[in-house]
Amino acid sequence: MRKKSLFFILLGFMAILLIACNKGETTGEEATSTEVIGDDKDATELKFWTFVELHTDLFKDSVERWNKEFPDRKIKLVAETYPYDNMHNNLLLALQSGKGAPDIADIEISRFPNYLQGEPQLEPMNEYVEPVKDKFVESRFDIYAKDGKYYGIPTHVGATVMYYNTEIMEAAGVDIDSIKTWDDYVEAGKKVVENTDAMMTTVETGGFMSFWSMVSQQGSDFFDENGEVILDNETNIKTVQFLYDMVHTHKIAEMTPGGENHMEEYYKYMNEGGAASVAMPMWYMGRFTDYMQDLKGKIAIRPLPAWEEGGNRSAGMGGTGTVVTNQSEHAELAKEFLAYTKLSEEGNIALWKVLGFDPPRWDVWESEEMKEDNKFYQYFGTNIFDVLLEIKDEINAVNITEKTPLVQQQLSTNVFTNVIRQKSQTPEEALKQAADEIRNN
Repeated sequence: MRKKSLFFILLGFMAILLIACNKGETTGEEATSTEVIGDDKDATELKFWTFVELHTDLFKDSVERWNKEFPDRKIKLVAETYPYDNMHNNLLLALQSGKGAPDIADIEISRFPNYLQGEPQLEPMNEYVEPVKDKFVESRFDIYAKDGKYYGIPTHVGATVMYYNTEIMEAAGVDIDSIKTWDDYVEAGKKVVENTDAMMTTVETGGFMSFWSMVSQQGSDFFDENGEVILDNETNIKTVQFLYDMVHTHKIAEMTPGGENHMEEYYKYMNEGGAASVAMPMWYMGRFTDYMQDLKGKIAIRPLPAWEEGGNRSAGMGGTGTVVTNQSEHAELAKEFLAYTKLSEEGNIALWKVLGFDPPRWDVWESEEMKEDNKFYQYFGTNIFDVLLEIKDEINAVNITEKTPLVQQQLSTNVFTNVIRQKSQTPEEALKQAADEIRNN
């Protein structure tokens, strides 16, 4: 009975998300793209679901390497990309109903707790994780684990950095290396607005990634280590006030076109020089190279400003855990292939070379292959991993719970809208209301 109740609660929650967290994507059940990789007659077919079309490139690279290395066990991968909400909802329903799930699937970090409720309908990956765990940033595995079993394989460290448009910053007379703190950042922003046609940055009202990185920098979070809601603590209130002030008091920022940093409107805005900077994880490099091509050679990567001298200059944000479902007819092959793709040295090097992600396997960071010229070095310069090595010990772990999606919903539909867009609530009022909603859910 308890499992049934949980199922219907999750169904209701997902329905609310579809209405309240519309990401501007279609809601039909058809895949937005399908790619067949390795179409050999004697290959074993595996189906892969993702919500980020770019992730297919990593698996394409892996299938090609796998089929050359293991010609007697070739794989044919059918990769299907769906809109974010649609894919997660369909996957959850398929796992609960016991039919219709793919062999392999991507699950975004904030949705992952939903798939760990009760008895996870996913295959544990311990036999592949445990032999190499000491070579990884281990906290990335913990996000996707339950009761000592590792279900999701991480995609990146997700170290948050600042991306500066050097053309705009130079026109404003600002040396980006002089920006050490967020106070420095605000003062630099005033020069940008005064001396150029650009804003210093934008503030998301439909997303929460930038806000989360800012509070994580300060040792705060949405939940404490025991899973208790701390969304409305003093640090978080102060941080929402800072975002409000950038827009309405200092006037160095405007609200993000499209609501968040993953929207077509935002890519166009940035590509045309609308803002001088954006704080996003290192995996966001792929968004620049694919959607903001006119900025090639103009974007420099630096650590985040600290909140105080000596404070953390990064935060581990976002993440996709890739899983093998228990409905796979070829579970052992799927698990071995997933480990080959995302746990091996070659796979982690490919995470960088193919997707531009900061690989969670730290022992490859200084390998010669990582230094080879590629589109990311050509776009951003050659200091990318110098920055990562500089900040790798300043990344706090985040606490993910089954209520993390509710926080996302509250922040993107209520808190930021009411405080920044409508100015109808103070940060304290909005966060306390949101926190109470989550506690009482």
